[in-house]
Amino acid sequence: MISVLFLWPIGVRKAHDAATAVIAAPIAVEIASRLNVNPDPFLMGVAVAASCAFLTPIGHKNNTLIMGPGGYQFGDYWRMGLPLEIIIIAVSVPTILVVWPL
Repeated sequence: MISVLFLWPIGVRKAHDAATAVIAAPIAVEIASRLNVNPDPFLMGVAVAASCAFLTPIGHKNNTLIMGPGGYQFGDYWRMGLPLEIIIIAVSVPTILVVWPL
């Protein structure tokens, strides 16, 4: 599940978060079924990962809107977004596993 949360936001940079969630959900269910565990935590991991669009201005329309007026550069998103994504993963994994056990 950590890999779903950590690797899937890379796909969010290329497309809208809803589109990546639609693509990732069947993959997450297949991973859970092959591991013979409950797919709910994996699907929640996909939902959280799809909403983590902090690393580039392309990931979410709000990031793009504030780039020009705020004077942000492309690298500013990595500098602030990477620690935020690490915090979200560190909090999300235990919380998801407590609320939706495997």
